[in-house]
Amino acid sequence: MNFFRGVMGGQAAGPQPSGAETIHKLCDRVASSTLLEDRRDAVRALKSLSKKYRMEVGTQAMDHLINILQTDRSDSEILGYALDTLYNILCNDEEEEQDAVTPISASGKHKNVSMPDETAQKQSDDLGAQFTEQFVQDAEHVTLLLSLLEEFDFHVRWPGVKLLTVLLKNQGVQVQGIILVSPMGVSRLMDLLADSREVIRNDGLLLLQQLTKSNAAIQKIVAFENAFERLLDIITEEGSSDGGIVVEDCLLLLLNLLKNNSSNQNFFKEGSYIQRMKPWFEIGDDNSGWSAQKVTNLHLMLQLVRVMVSPVNSPGATASCQKSMYQCGLLQQLCTILMATGVPADILTETINTVSEVIRGSQVNQDYFASVNAPSNPPRPAIVVLLMSMVNERQPFVLRCAVLYCFQCFLYKNQKGQGEIVATLLPSTIDANSISAGQLLCGGLFSVDSLSNWCAAVALAHSLQDNLTQKEQLLRVQLATSLGKPPVSLLQQCTNILSQGDKIVRRGSKVQTRVGLLMLLCTWINNCPIAVTHFLHNQENVPFLTAQISENLGEDERLVQGLCALLLGICIYYNDNSLENYTKEKLKQLIEKRIGKENFVEKLGFITKHELYSRAAQKPQPVFPSPEQMLFDHEFTKLVKELEGVITKAVHKSNEEEKKEEEVKKTLEQHDNIVTQYKDLIREQDSQIQELKEQVASMSSQSEQMQTTVTQQLSQIQQHKDQYNILKLKIGKESQPNSQEDSSQVNGLQTEELTQLREEVEELRKQHALLQTQLGDKDTLLDTLKSETAESSAGGSDNTELLKELEALRSQVQSQSAEINHMKTERQELLTRAEAGSQDTVSSSDGSLDAAKMAELESRLAAQSSETQRVKEEAKSLSESRAELEQQLASATSTVAILQTEKAKLQTEVQESKKEQDDLLMLLADQDQKINALKQKLKGLGETVDDEDDLDGRDQTDDDYEDEDED
Repeated sequence: MNFFRGVMGGQAAGPQPSGAETIHKLCDRVASSTLLEDRRDAVRALKSLSKKYRMEVGTQAMDHLINILQTDRSDSEILGYALDTLYNILCNDEEEEQDAVTPISASGKHKNVSMPDETAQKQSDDLGAQFTEQFVQDAEHVTLLLSLLEEFDFHVRWPGVKLLTVLLKNQGVQVQGIILVSPMGVSRLMDLLADSREVIRNDGLLLLQQLTKSNAAIQKIVAFENAFERLLDIITEEGSSDGGIVVEDCLLLLLNLLKNNSSNQNFFKEGSYIQRMKPWFEIGDDNSGWSAQKVTNLHLMLQLVRVMVSPVNSPGATASCQKSMYQCGLLQQLCTILMATGVPADILTETINTVSEVIRGSQVNQDYFASVNAPSNPPRPAIVVLLMSMVNERQPFVLRCAVLYCFQCFLYKNQKGQGEIVATLLPSTIDANSISAGQLLCGGLFSVDSLSNWCAAVALAHSLQDNLTQKEQLLRVQLATSLGKPPVSLLQQCTNILSQGDKIVRRGSKVQTRVGLLMLLCTWINNCPIAVTHFLHNQENVPFLTAQISENLGEDERLVQGLCALLLGICIYYNDNSLENYTKEKLKQLIEKRIGKENFVEKLGFITKHELYSRAAQKPQPVFPSPEQMLFDHEFTKLVKELEGVITKAVHKSNEEEKKEEEVKKTLEQHDNIVTQYKDLIREQDSQIQELKEQVASMSSQSEQMQTTVTQQLSQIQQHKDQYNILKLKIGKESQPNSQEDSSQVNGLQTEELTQLREEVEELRKQHALLQTQLGDKDTLLDTLKSETAESSAGGSDNTELLKELEALRSQVQSQSAEINHMKTERQELLTRAEAGSQDTVSSSDGSLDAAKMAELESRLAAQSSETQRVKEEAKSLSESRAELEQQLASATSTVAILQTEKAKLQTEVQESKKEQDDLLMLLADQDQKINALKQKLKGLGETVDDEDDLDGRDQTDDDYEDEDED
């Protein structure tokens, strides 16, 4: 124990051992001690030294600590010490490494060397990564750690969770792969969320955060392990947005599970978990004094909503989530936060972005947002209030970007909303007493603040996006510039500001204003020949564009040159040649003379080569680090990509090629018109066919109803007939009780007897025909014999025999003739009797004969029914017995199959054991051969070699001596 006193801080005489020497002795003690207490004390000492001497403990003790985890599973205390020591070795936290920056000299004394914090942290990270890589080289170590998490003991489970979290931080991908293939690996980690001890549950959340990073397979498994239900329950228990750091951890884990994972997003929506998000955003009237944790929680909650409706998701999934958010009232709750007072600026900004993506492309949600009013006096639409913030240069830049994004999303695929915005600029709808969205946009467009110019221009461009009607309507807008001067159109005013850009004093970048106006003009006249004509009608526009393109300007102006080239190219491509001075051909000649086609195409390419173009093309949300970099709009980048190649071809085409193209276009238009006519005809025919099908279906149903009615009526008629016959029988019995008996005695022939007699007569007829045929044959034979007798006079004996035979035949013929006559007579009598019987039967049909026949038939029918019932019962019993036999056969067959499978397994095991025995025998034989060979070599070298029998004898003698000593 003196050794441990020295290690644990006790004072001892003489020189103190260095840290490395102490750790080496402790490792020897862990490896060699047989007593559990000694090993436990040594591991405890290593734990106390692991923070200060991290390198030494990691290099010398890691294998021993892993061995402790494998062999000493029964003692939770030593397991906890070992896990804590491994955690200290692998962890890279600064607070854990505060003492690790003082290196150790050879004599064990600390050198007074101070390192910069960054260098120390980098070395610490490298050290943790190296030790982690060494630990996870063997996948069994991670599997061992997973099995230790099943221990309920706090001193084992908690350090195990922390150690696995550190492993995932340092070597995430490799550890994720090991856990993924480990049986029930993810399920064991999910059980941590159900632990009643909050420390373990909270650290389990941190562990699952690291586990689910950038691994879709693990994310799906965690989600299907009921993670959403558990996490939402924890958030509710902890107080939702008013909760602490645990709520933040749950939200971060939910973001990991849902972000860029369509399967989990669908599972979240189908599980009705979107509805459970609504209470998160219920805020009170008093919004003062938001804590930093609440701001963080609400920010993450808003991000979670955005993940479900992100524009990068599939359109179908996004639309479904948007519908659910509207139906459950989540959108309404977000709009309440949007219009509330006292909300922190960053929460308000994120709420605007969230509402933007919830309404983007959803007509129902966009209509609802248009109806939202701010709680002001008088009430103003939320869109107007937001636009006031966008064009106000005093508002934060991030907030202005969020409002612009909200306005863009409101107009995305919303032609109704576009019409409402443009209508606020038209003369017939302007209200002088209220501020409209159009007035705010025009005010921002002509402001001295360049950022307001750009935002207003982009917002107006989105009001015209893919909407030819609104592009033409906006041409009607007239602006009053000053008193006494005639009004000018909005298009003309934009071009005037563009040409006078350097003369107007502005706050901010002048390039930004010009870029915004050029983007608006390009969007406006694109695919709108009327707008192109209005633009070209101003004689100053084309010379201004050509001058801008042909000049050699600085680097900042190159983007403006590219946009001017794009605007001029749109004027060529969508020109309807209505102005003589500016037809397509004349504009191309002008480019060739003053600019040059190659130079024009080069300037046009400046747009896509700009460094900010690719950034804006990535996603719809305008995110810029500074106002000066706010130059491109996402939708405009799509327009440039679409038009660049088309304009390049249009500029290089000759007049003949254009004529050919126009002819082809006309032909295609005619073809399209024909196709449209046929489509209309097919639609009409489809509608007619549909109507005819409906008529056929209705007539079929009517026919079925009529058929049912006829069947019912026939059954009723049959019932009436039966009743009528019964009544007739009753009347007959009452009126003629005696005549019934007489008639039945006189006639004596029943229906079955008549049938039998008819069959007998028919048979007699057949026999008669047969006898007539035989008689004809005999007559032919007699004539032949007579002729032969006349021809031959000799041979008396032969003739005598022939005569005898002839007489016999004649007698046979006579007897047959008599029999035939007798049969004819009988036949005639039978026919007479049959006719008389049938007449009597017909004449007495109203009498008692029918009643007797019916009674007999009923009795026969009853007997037949009972016989049929008996046969059915026998068949049923036979089928039941057959089913039982089949079931017994199936069970016997399955039993046989199971026995055969077990037999095959046993045979396989026997074969494997035989093979292993053979391999062992071969190895033993090889070993014996090697031993004999070595013995021979030793003997050849002159060494004395004892045989095995001698060695056994010596061992026995030694054992005897030891026994005697003990006695």
